[in-house]
Amino acid sequence: MSIPGFQHWQHTPQGRYVLSWEQERVDSLVADVFGFHALQLGLPDVDFLRENRIPLRCKADDEGAVQTLCDLHQLPFANASVDLVILPHALEFWDDPHQILREVERILIPEGQVIITGFNPLSLWGLRRWLPRPTNPEAAFPWEGHYLSVLRLKDWLALLGFEVDRGNFGCYAPPFTQDKWFHRCRFMELAGDRWWGFAGGVYLLRAVKRVPGMRLILPAWRNARKRAKAKALAPIAQNSTHKNI
Repeated sequence: MSIPGFQHWQHTPQGRYVLSWEQERVDSLVADVFGFHALQLGLPDVDFLRENRIPLRCKADDEGAVQTLCDLHQLPFANASVDLVILPHALEFWDDPHQILREVERILIPEGQVIITGFNPLSLWGLRRWLPRPTNPEAAFPWEGHYLSVLRLKDWLALLGFEVDRGNFGCYAPPFTQDKWFHRCRFMELAGDRWWGFAGGVYLLRAVKRVPGMRLILPAWRNARKRAKAKALAPIAQNSTHKNI
């Protein structure tokens, strides 16, 4: 299902504040990821693959302006066929997030990457969910989500064979409703990273799919150079052997 209220929320001061931070961080991570296929699951109105140079980039959701209409619990992609997957807030606003992660693990190639963004329940944004919520769906987002803690998400990823190699917290200002207050609280970003890094309103995790026992195949030119070097050293090795005898 699509996320009710997201389209309205992304144009609010809160939405611009959060998405600006996430877009900047994701842009820097995907810029140097190469391969053949990249996939964004959810939030099709935001292009988190815009800085990526993989030739075949695709957005998937159950509705909206996407290249692939599908249920995120049953992705229509072959096993080990995707190099990069972006999951922007999909796990906290869809049912059965663990099944979505299992599907991501299935379609990723060995050493493929997944980037996940989410709201941090251990933050001022997480505490805001416990206050009375608006009945209007457009005003209720993002407080109706089932926020996942970073520790819980890391446990899930580890069980599926992923290794988390990058993580960031951000958006330390309270969930204000006016732009001027976010501007006045810019100092909280630097202070938050330094003094209470775990309490950012949102987080980003990057994880790599590890496959036990996988052996990297070197390019042919490297193997040829190694064979040539070994052949050149063969007479030296033989002379050394005769001396020892």
